[in-house]
Amino acid sequence: MPLDPLVRAFLVSLPPRPKAWEVTPDEARSRFSSMVRTYGAKDVPVGRVETVTMPGPGGAMALRIYTPVAAGGEALPALIYFHGGAFRHGDFEAYEATCRFLAAEASCRVIAVDYRRAPENPFPAAVEDAAAAVAWIETNAATLGIDPNRTAVGGDSAGANLAAVACQLATTAGEPHIVLQMLLFPVTQLGSTFPSLTAYGAGFNLDQDGLEYCYGLYAPKEKWSDPRVSPLNAGKLAGLPPTFVMLAECDPLHDEGLAYVEKMRAAGVEVSLVDWPGVIHNFILYQAVLPQAREALVVAAKALKSGFRLQ
Repeated sequence: MPLDPLVRAFLVSLPPRPKAWEVTPDEARSRFSSMVRTYGAKDVPVGRVETVTMPGPGGAMALRIYTPVAAGGEALPALIYFHGGAFRHGDFEAYEATCRFLAAEASCRVIAVDYRRAPENPFPAAVEDAAAAVAWIETNAATLGIDPNRTAVGGDSAGANLAAVACQLATTAGEPHIVLQMLLFPVTQLGSTFPSLTAYGAGFNLDQDGLEYCYGLYAPKEKWSDPRVSPLNAGKLAGLPPTFVMLAECDPLHDEGLAYVEKMRAAGVEVSLVDWPGVIHNFILYQAVLPQAREALVVAAKALKSGFRLQ
C-alpha cells in the first residue's frame, strides 16, 4: 500500500531538520520533545499523576505513575513503559500524552521509567535500569497500588527494545512475572540489513544514517550482536509472555520487527500482530494530525486489557 495521503502531507509539512550528528544530545532531546508535544494529543484526562524515585543501578531513578480516573482503592493492573527516542532522547514530557491515553483506555496504572540514555550512559546502563525497574516495581507492588499478577511491560521503538530485553531476562531468571509484553515499532536488530531499512531509510521521518549514528552512541558495533542490544539475536525465546506487536508499513524498522514476531512464534510464544498500512515509524505520537494515531492506541489499549483479563 502507498503512503497514506495524510501521512504524506504531514511529512511534507515538517520543517527541515539537522542531521543527528549536527546537534548535541540536549538539543536533540529538546527538538524531539518539542515535535511530539506539537503534534501529539492534548489534555488527556487521568485521575492522578505522580513521580516517585527508586534505587537504580546508577543511582536514584525516577518513575512517573499515571492512574486512571475513578480508580478507587483496589490494586490495579499496571503497564511498565519504556519510551522511545533512539536510546538518546525521549523523556516523561514527550510521552505524557501516550502514557495518559494508555492508562485511561486500558484502565490500568502506567508506570513510565526514566532510564539512563546515551551517550552519557551507554549500554548496558539502559538495560540495567529496565531490569531493575521491572523487579523493583513487582517487589513494591502493594505500595504502588498495583496487582503483581497483572503486570505488563511495554514500550515503543528503542523503548520496545528495552521491554523485549527485560522480558527475555525475566523469563531466563524465572522472575519477575510478566503477563504481557507490548512492543510498538520495536528496534530488534542494530545494524540490520532488512529490506525495509533501505526502502524507508530516507524521507520517512526516521533516517537510516541518523539511526546508525544514535546506535553507535548507545553501543559500539562490536556489541550490536549481543542479545541485550539486539533481542532478535537471542538463542532462546520459548517461555516469553504473550506478546502484542504493532508495526508500521513504511517504517525502516518494519522488517526487523516482523522477524522478531516470526522468531517468537516459532518458539511457541503467543503473538498478536497489528501491521498498520501506509504509516510511518511511531505514528502514534502524532495524534493531533493523524487520526490513525488514536485508532492505533485504542487497539494497543484493548490488547492490554485483554492481557490483563479485563472486560
